[in-house]
Amino acid sequence: MTAGVAPPPSRVSGAGTRQSAETPAVETPFPTGPIEELLKVLVKGVRAHQLYMHNNPTYLRALDTLRGAFTPVWEQTEDFTLVVTESDFVWEGAVVLREASKTSDSLPWVFYKDGVRELQFQKGFEQDDLITFLDIVQRVRRNSPDEDDLLVMLWEHDLLHLRYKYVELADDGALGAGELTPKFEARAIEPPKANDPVRPEETLLESRPGLVNLENFDTTLYFLDDTEVAYLRGQVEKEYASDLRQNVLAILLDIFEVQADAAVRDEIVGIFDTLILHFLSAGELRAVSYLLQESQIAAGRTKGLAAEQRDRLAAVPDRLSQADALSQLLDSLDQARALPPEEDLSALFDQLRPRALETLFAWLPRLQDPQVRTLLQSAATRLTAANTAELVRLIGSTDTAVASEAIRRAGALRSTAAVTPLVRRLTDPDAAIRLAVVQALAEIGSAGALQGFERAIGDADRDVRVAAARALAIRAYRPALPRVEAVVKGKAVRDADLTEKMAMFEAYGSMCGDAGVPLLDGILNARGFLRRREDAEARACAAMALGRIGTDKAAASLRRAADEKDVVVRNAVNKALRGGNP
Repeated sequence: MTAGVAPPPSRVSGAGTRQSAETPAVETPFPTGPIEELLKVLVKGVRAHQLYMHNNPTYLRALDTLRGAFTPVWEQTEDFTLVVTESDFVWEGAVVLREASKTSDSLPWVFYKDGVRELQFQKGFEQDDLITFLDIVQRVRRNSPDEDDLLVMLWEHDLLHLRYKYVELADDGALGAGELTPKFEARAIEPPKANDPVRPEETLLESRPGLVNLENFDTTLYFLDDTEVAYLRGQVEKEYASDLRQNVLAILLDIFEVQADAAVRDEIVGIFDTLILHFLSAGELRAVSYLLQESQIAAGRTKGLAAEQRDRLAAVPDRLSQADALSQLLDSLDQARALPPEEDLSALFDQLRPRALETLFAWLPRLQDPQVRTLLQSAATRLTAANTAELVRLIGSTDTAVASEAIRRAGALRSTAAVTPLVRRLTDPDAAIRLAVVQALAEIGSAGALQGFERAIGDADRDVRVAAARALAIRAYRPALPRVEAVVKGKAVRDADLTEKMAMFEAYGSMCGDAGVPLLDGILNARGFLRRREDAEARACAAMALGRIGTDKAAASLRRAADEKDVVVRNAVNKALRGGNP
């Protein structure tokens, strides 16, 4: 194994002095404070990376704080090197972090016990390598003897801005203070000078450690031609770009289909349940949607599958549709700084089951992210269109948000099956629910839906009454004429605002025909006691209702008021005569 080592760290002007009770004063290129603070924050960041989920706000704040701690250091230098001892990190001879315990909780000991003796951090580490570095430390702290050690993990990930020196330990792993003699120490690579000739054997050293430079082999007798090299390079890139998670899931699904042993299949289904939770926590939504989709295909085509196993596999997508899991997912997406690709979210929401509708309806009004809301709207539309029974059930929900969304979608779908539960909710104490019901019934427009408006005409809420009257005016539902006529003749409408008066008179004019002309003509043209007439608003509404009737008899009544002095009435009459709808 080899280790990457960068050139010696650069130095900047200005120096600091480090002195403690145990060590004499040490001259450093700049004060040790920024590095000491950075390492303290690094210890906290390692702990947060181990304790919290990576979408947790506490973890994200700790990560931002850790990245920010690098800034004062980079203001002084482009890189810095830490010497690793059993309990200390030492910079330029000054101890900048001391953790005396020889346990996995001690950060210096984690590196020292696996042979790392120097760590060099370069500018850009906090952006490109920090997360991977924290993952490596976490794995090393909890790994078992048969797993990879720290050096293997560092070599495997080949961090861009981290260099290290290490020693090879004895085969038995023994390590005693002062007893280990380094068998190998990586040599720093000095950059070539401008006039130095480049020797062929040194060409490899110019590339990053661990990478092969093809140019060193292109003169061999049997080397590949350009086409073959391009093909191999493309295949390598394709391999690295492939999704390993989907490959693993495909292997498990193949084993499930091929292996007839019930114990094997039960174990794989259990693995699927666990993987769904892990993938959701990690934000790997594409892997979740792939698993949900392919598990259903496997349940349908696997031969010799017991009914119990088929049911368990078919129930895998139900895990995502459960209220707790789906709520946690939506909350994470709504608070995420960066969303997964839109196609991944769409594929995931397409796997939701009808039972998810209640959770979706409850979350739609609360979502802040417009992209998530749009995708969730599409998923809810798909589910409601295919599951009318569930939609009808949710109309009666005690959750106001769920019921309101179900009512609105029943109207958008013009679902006649929803009419009965909608009419029942016209007695709901919440005026907003009653208004939503009237609007939904107006969109459905069936005979059963229009019957509900007869009750809504006398509703206690003004907005509900207006919505019902406007719907009746559009539909011209004559069975409701007696109720509307009673309102027009009554005194309550005289005290109503102009909007309600107009709605009621329009509804009456749309349904009454010539039979209603005498009543409307009396309001528009007749004079009462002491030759007093109705107020201007009532007369204008009567004129517009006559315009709705549109017969010769109604027109004659309007012409008698054509010379009316009141501007409001005269304008309404002229508009009605022209055939304009108010």
